[in-house]
Amino acid sequence: MAGDTQFDRTDLRLLAEIQQHGRATNAELAGRVNLSPSACLRRVQRLESEGVIAGYGARLEPRRIGLGLQAFVRVQLEKHDQHAIGVFAQSVVAWDEVVACHALTGDMDYLLQIYVRDLEHFSRFLLDKLLNAAGVADVNSSFVLRTVKEFRALPLSQLE
Repeated sequence: MAGDTQFDRTDLRLLAEIQQHGRATNAELAGRVNLSPSACLRRVQRLESEGVIAGYGARLEPRRIGLGLQAFVRVQLEKHDQHAIGVFAQSVVAWDEVVACHALTGDMDYLLQIYVRDLEHFSRFLLDKLLNAAGVADVNSSFVLRTVKEFRALPLSQLE
C-alpha cells in the first residue's frame, strides 16, 4: 500500500541499486549496500512481498528493434461515466502500440505513450483503432523528435 512501508537509508540504497543494476546477484547487492548476503536477501524479499519492488525486466532500445516512432497522444472522451471510462480502458489495454496510459486533469482525459515502426503504422493505429474506439471525442498527437531525459529510476533521494 502507498505510504505504509517505512524505509531506512539501507532500504533506499538497496532500491536505488536494484533500479540501476537489476541483474546484480544478491552477493553483489549486499556488497554495494554494506549488508551480509542473508540480510540483503531478507530485505529484498520483504520489499518484494510488500509490493515496493513490482517486478524485474530489461530495458530495450526501441529503434534497435524496429520501433522508430514514438508519439504522445492526448485523448478526450465524449462521456465521463464509469461505463465509458471502462470501455476505453479495455481498448487501451488491448492495444500493443500503447506502452503507457495516464488519466489526466485538464482539458484532455488521457495521455497515451505509443511506439510504432513508422508514420504509416501510426496512421493505421490512429485511424483503425483509436479514432474508432467507442467514446473517443478528440485526439491530439505529438511526435518525439529527441529524448532529452528518459525514465530510468524513481527519485529515491527525495525520500531521505
